[in-house]
Amino acid sequence: MKPLNDLSLDELFDALIEPGSLSALIDAAYAEDVGGGDMTSETCIEPDRRASAVLCSREPGRLAGVKLLPIIAGRYDSQLQVKFHKADGAALEPGDDVAAITGPLRTLLAAERVMLNFICHLSGIASLTARYVQAVRGADAHIYDTRKTIPGLRHLAKYAVRCGGGYCHRIGLHDAVLIKDNHLAHVVPGEWAEFLRQVIARARRHEPRPMFVEIEVDDVHQLRTVLDCDVDIILLDNFTPSQLAEAVEIRDQINLRAQLEASGGVTLQTVSAIAQTGVDRISIGALTHSAPALDLGLDIDD
Repeated sequence: MKPLNDLSLDELFDALIEPGSLSALIDAAYAEDVGGGDMTSETCIEPDRRASAVLCSREPGRLAGVKLLPIIAGRYDSQLQVKFHKADGAALEPGDDVAAITGPLRTLLAAERVMLNFICHLSGIASLTARYVQAVRGADAHIYDTRKTIPGLRHLAKYAVRCGGGYCHRIGLHDAVLIKDNHLAHVVPGEWAEFLRQVIARARRHEPRPMFVEIEVDDVHQLRTVLDCDVDIILLDNFTPSQLAEAVEIRDQINLRAQLEASGGVTLQTVSAIAQTGVDRISIGALTHSAPALDLGLDIDD
């Protein structure tokens, strides 16, 4: 199988989103919202009343999660039909039609909030990611997500990051090795190099094989030590732009194969300067833990 970041969005959705897990997630959303029934619609709307609705954007952004709409609709009522006007990854402007939904009005209204909760959240992630990607345009650095996701929504959140033009970091603890300061707290600093060589050798022999081996460092002294090891990526934690530039120079002199990843305190105001230092990757937890929902609305036509 190709690496996740080499897949198209359709391929990525199929690779990341397991149908049974997605069904369970939608079932849980249905149960917490509908419960024993929609009291309001049952008292206001005749059972045989049908209608059409348009899902539209109310602000600029990037779309993610439209592929979920027919799956959610089917959980509520097999008669609900969804027609796409935009695909995931599309840029949105205010007033853009995203999808049309037709069917029984009662179940259309019952499904409305869960549909919007998913698509507004995921489109918010995609939209924030797109702003970071735009901010580093022209530099070689790529924008990556992290594991800072809402429990249960990680795969969807990482799909949304790709919809915004970003890249997926490791999915979880199970597919890559990332050695952080807490993993090394028990190691005497003078024994770092030998310890890391042993750990990396074990990681290379692990089955399944990790996607990459990455080590976090806090200063250039640790960086020099790690560059002498067989490491794929070095995480530069909370380095200033000048420290990042120095780290790039050191890497270029010692081990060109190792990629450098900047992380910690990255904002839209600082990301451009960070990218200009020559680092290869910038990982940003805010993409998935702090993205504001994109304002999308469902308007009933009749």
